[in-house]
Amino acid sequence: MVTALWILAVLMMIVGVVGTVLPALPGVMLVYGGIVLAAYAEGFTRISGLTVAVLGALALVAFVIDYVASAAAAKKAGASKLGLAGAALGTVLGIFTGFIGLLFMPLVGAAIGEYLAQRDALKAGRIGLATWVGLLVGTVLKLAIVFTMIGVFVVAIVL
Repeated sequence: MVTALWILAVLMMIVGVVGTVLPALPGVMLVYGGIVLAAYAEGFTRISGLTVAVLGALALVAFVIDYVASAAAAKKAGASKLGLAGAALGTVLGIFTGFIGLLFMPLVGAAIGEYLAQRDALKAGRIGLATWVGLLVGTVLKLAIVFTMIGVFVVAIVL
């Protein structure tokens, strides 16, 4: 049973890392869930409850960053609700268009949403770019936190 829990925990962490980049998957929460499952499988002996709690705090920070980074950049640039909706739709559509689409579709979606809201192509492009930069910064920060969580997990197992 312990082996099956470990296999599931590792799979959750792998899918979680992928989900940190793909918006359709709750990446950070999958990584954290995998860590909690592995700690449970070991009876919290190799991975202590304190380690799980600290990693839970990091997961919470990453979760907040996910929503704050793009919204803050978009709001600072003056994005409308249509611009934010366009960025979200572009992100989802980007999943189906490969890596390049995943990278640039949020920019296109935000710009189109802003153009529909304001009919000003220059302003729509500027706001779309700001929203896109916010999404990228948020993703990079989430990846950094996820890899930190996995690193702390590995160190806890080894030591």
